[in-house]
Amino acid sequence: MGGYILRRLFLVIPTLFGIMLINFALTQFVPGGPFDQIEARLEGGGDAIEAVTGAGGGDPGATEDSGYVGARGLPPEFRAKLEVEFGFARFICPEGFEGSLTEQAKECEKEMIPAWERFTIMMGKFLRFDFGESYFRSASVTDLIIEKMPVSITLGLWSTLIAYLISIPLGIRKAVRDGSSFDSWTSGVIIAAYAIPGLLFAILLLVLFAGGSYWKIFPLRGLTSPGWEDMTMMGKVLDYLWHITLPVVASTISSFATLTLLTKNSFLDEVKKHYVMTARAKGLSERQVLYGHVFRNAMLIVIAGFPALFVSVFFGGSIIIETIFSLDGLGQLGFKSAVERDYPVIFGTLFAFGLIGLVVGILSDLMYVWVDPRIDFERRQ
Repeated sequence: MGGYILRRLFLVIPTLFGIMLINFALTQFVPGGPFDQIEARLEGGGDAIEAVTGAGGGDPGATEDSGYVGARGLPPEFRAKLEVEFGFARFICPEGFEGSLTEQAKECEKEMIPAWERFTIMMGKFLRFDFGESYFRSASVTDLIIEKMPVSITLGLWSTLIAYLISIPLGIRKAVRDGSSFDSWTSGVIIAAYAIPGLLFAILLLVLFAGGSYWKIFPLRGLTSPGWEDMTMMGKVLDYLWHITLPVVASTISSFATLTLLTKNSFLDEVKKHYVMTARAKGLSERQVLYGHVFRNAMLIVIAGFPALFVSVFFGGSIIIETIFSLDGLGQLGFKSAVERDYPVIFGTLFAFGLIGLVVGILSDLMYVWVDPRIDFERRQ
């Protein structure tokens, strides 16, 4: 098992490299770079994407003669200074020349850094977990991720935990009572819940329970109330749970439906096998059969879906939920960074998310072995 884990860990590096390479290449063709964003802000034009319509690709390293809109809107010396600060160019100064970046922009020659070299430099820093500085927030990417992480952890962990705690027992009960009235009406509720888009369900929760048109039971935004620091420990816990109820319910609804039906179908497949009939013939109780024999085998497919469920709840659904409930988490950070073309934040969060997803996949394999010790990944190799 140790050799298998080592091989999986070694595969993390080329996988991350491929993810970063594809996304880095795509950014070279997306209209609207960081210089367009700065120009739009200086001119009060808001988002710069409209400004580059028809201007071609969005490579922020384009020269001033390329027709790039940002090159025409910013003073040449100021733009050259920004290009060096953002890592798209370097100054070649006369030997012995020393001066500030502003002085270098006036006196030195600018040389654009090729895209392949920028990518190499970026990956070298990322392997040391140096994600650089945000273009527009005056903070390191690491500090921004750490600052926003608690919100996403709250949504991801609570949603996944609740989904498993409810879905697995419910799926087992539906399998045991397959074809009964209980199975029929719960399936109807589950399918209806799955069919409701997360965006619509979140808005419905706000309208019904957050003072929209009916009851004002839960707060409208945020994770804590004003004056949270002055509350007692119990008061902080209750206030925290009060605030996360609606966001967690909204982010759990779709995964809850999928996991319940997956558990039921997995149990039904196992119950029909010969070893279950043998166990019953030996006189074991139904509880011993279900939880002593069927459970381990039926849970394998459920555990296999854990990485996808966790990553989707932790990252995928957080953008919508954080936006609707005004939560300042990683989803909001990633969305705003993409709009602003804040490349250090985009690539830094992408690297962190990809690494977490790959590590969770390895943990899923370890859970396979824990649930069923008969599984041996070394023999499969």
